[in-house]
Amino acid sequence: MKLWESASLIRSKNAGPFVLTLDIMFSDRGTYEMVRDSGALDRTAVAAIYGVPLADVDGYACDNALALKFSMPRRLSQGEFGDGDMHGGQQYAPLLDIEVTA
Repeated sequence: MKLWESASLIRSKNAGPFVLTLDIMFSDRGTYEMVRDSGALDRTAVAAIYGVPLADVDGYACDNALALKFSMPRRLSQGEFGDGDMHGGQQYAPLLDIEVTA
């Protein structure tokens, strides 16, 4: 199953001008726990997908919110010449096709 098929919301946004945050939220505990425990979406996977060092990726499992959250430095500061996504709102796309198996 693809991540987009199991999550109720997958989004990205700036957490200030230098940090990007990724939020993956689920509508039920069973699906959340299956994805959380699958190993398909962890700090190592996010670092590989976004091409950043593992040490630069923070990851949190928010059990009470049924959400996974990751933060990492933006490749370019918000508004820097060449920044094609001022708000970081389009950076979630590489997560959509992650294959999740129980």
